[in-house]
Amino acid sequence: MNDWQNFFVAEVGASAALLGLLFVSISINLSKILSFRALPNRAFGALLALLAVLVVSSLSLTPGQPMPIVGLEVMVIGVCAWAAITLFDVDVWRNTDKDADHRPRLIVLSAIDQVATLLYVVAGAVIFKNGVVGVYWLVPAFLFSFVKATMDAWVLLIEINR
Repeated sequence: MNDWQNFFVAEVGASAALLGLLFVSISINLSKILSFRALPNRAFGALLALLAVLVVSSLSLTPGQPMPIVGLEVMVIGVCAWAAITLFDVDVWRNTDKDADHRPRLIVLSAIDQVATLLYVVAGAVIFKNGVVGVYWLVPAFLFSFVKATMDAWVLLIEINR
């Protein structure tokens, strides 16, 4: 895992910074976010996507952990994130007007959520079974998480004010 240390340090810093900025953007528009039934869960989903990157990266920096333990940690985080985000996505879908123009975008956002969270599960399983080679699966998991969180942040900060 030594070869990956700089990568995980960068991911911890980036996810922590974006998580803080997302908290600020949510607090700025909190009353507007709460006025839409679907947006609080969407906000939490964005926070959870960044939190997954932060926690997985932090745990991966823990020295001396056996690879099977790292794999189990990543799998558990992936399964928990998948379950929570899937529940949030279902709730967002139910609470979005069926005639809304932005409903097709929800399909794309949900697909990104599914891909990101399931990649954590795959990464954890590969790390558990094959060792450090499974870490390569975390790269797209992190990228999809950042993309999803950024898309949600845009809605929570900009689109909500249009």
